[in-house]
Amino acid sequence: MSARQLTALISVSDKTGIVDFASALHALNVRLLSTGGTAKLLADAGLPVTEVADHTGFPEMLDGRVKTLHPMVHGGLLARRDFPEHMAAAEKHGITMIDILAVNLYPFESTVAKPGCTLADAIENIDIGGPAMVRSAAKNWQDVTVLTDASQYAQVLAELKADGKTSDKTRFAASVAAFNRIAQYDAAISNYLSAYQEDGTQSAYPGQMNSSFIKVQDLRYGENSHQSAALYRDLHPAPGSLVTGKQLQGKELSYNNIADADAAWECVKSFDAPACVIVKHANPCGVAVAANAAEAYSKAFKTDPTSAFGGIIAFNREVDGAAAQLVSKQFVEVLMAPSFTAEALEVFKSKVNVRLMQIELPPGGDTAWLQGRNLGDSKRVGSGILLQSADNHFLKKEDLKIVTQLQPSAEQLNDLMFAWTVAQYVKSNAIVFCGGGMTLGVGAGQMSRIDSARIASIKAENASLSLKGSVVASDAFFPFRDGLDVLADAGASCVIQPGGSMRDDEVIAAANERGIAMVLTGVRHFRH
Repeated sequence: MSARQLTALISVSDKTGIVDFASALHALNVRLLSTGGTAKLLADAGLPVTEVADHTGFPEMLDGRVKTLHPMVHGGLLARRDFPEHMAAAEKHGITMIDILAVNLYPFESTVAKPGCTLADAIENIDIGGPAMVRSAAKNWQDVTVLTDASQYAQVLAELKADGKTSDKTRFAASVAAFNRIAQYDAAISNYLSAYQEDGTQSAYPGQMNSSFIKVQDLRYGENSHQSAALYRDLHPAPGSLVTGKQLQGKELSYNNIADADAAWECVKSFDAPACVIVKHANPCGVAVAANAAEAYSKAFKTDPTSAFGGIIAFNREVDGAAAQLVSKQFVEVLMAPSFTAEALEVFKSKVNVRLMQIELPPGGDTAWLQGRNLGDSKRVGSGILLQSADNHFLKKEDLKIVTQLQPSAEQLNDLMFAWTVAQYVKSNAIVFCGGGMTLGVGAGQMSRIDSARIASIKAENASLSLKGSVVASDAFFPFRDGLDVLADAGASCVIQPGGSMRDDEVIAAANERGIAMVLTGVRHFRH
């Protein structure tokens, strides 16, 4: 940039920090242009500001729909300073160069998120002039600094104070951020309008799905070493989700670490009592609730010590020294918790490869968002994508339907609810034996339910855990009585399952015959 006076055009919907920013620009002898409410705000703050209408010689019109769509604005943003023909044209038409553009857009996203938002409300909050200016400035990043978020102001001011101009690196980064913001904005508009129904309602699945994610990091490799990979997050991740966590120590997380860590974290968040979840290859191999973290870990580890080797461990309580000492005796890939005591951190200091992740639990509330729950799931299929709402159904005891002569006890009901929660996070077909607030045997991912039942009982036998009097959760109905017979033979006393099979009567009769209590949920939890 030359020694001429710099010009900044400021037009913001979100006015956070804008008066301080403009004041600092004025102190640096930067000329201020602005529009509408922003201009009034700056003028009221005592800053010398020129209205865009006075700059262009053309008044704002059509209720503000047309104000910056003018050659005096876009010429000043798009003119290449190093192109003599551009500068000659600008001089001929009296176009002043605009060096800094600070624009954030009409609040379309927050408007359509409000209950009762109408189509008319949404349309009026589609910004036209703002995105046009942002695109012009971002395209001409060699000469123009474009700012689309208040978090960018400080860096720009620091460079202007130090050098009288912004660096190429800063301008290019700002340009990329600007195009990203425009892409996000247009995606939100497209998603909303293409989901609009004739009756005025919004479909959960728009006619065109536009998703925006921000890269968190590149990964060393993907699921296998010959695959490349990267981790991305939602623009606005749910509080308490995995990507909001902070790694305190250890090697870089791998693709598989992250996938398994997410499974463990989502599962452990589901419990109110102190809980520990151990995951191996996307499946919980040990889950328990107890009075404290150390006891919960001890119980969870007992389920399947063999599979727990090299597993992913998650707690929903602070990890203290006692829990850390127990965990440190085993080989663990990732350890997650809301917090760690100083004593716990000291225990793992010598185990430099253990990845410690600190993730705040969600604040809780009425919405899935505040509960930190997934709002939807997606899966790539060929050249397409499957979208579905998240499996966020939470069972209440009053929802259970007891269908056998034998009634479950209060203690059994508690274990049934625990087992059902665990089964939600086990790959189908899922069979989960539980008792005393811990898993006893987990059968996962088999093509037949009876095989999952057999594997779960074998797991318990290998861990020297008795299944006598245990409760069992099945993520889907029993198509035949043979699966139930395997559970009864193993020692189960109570079963929770969705029901809905054409042979429900046969299965219920088998439960009565074998002296097993059975409750139905009416909801299944397939997990593929």
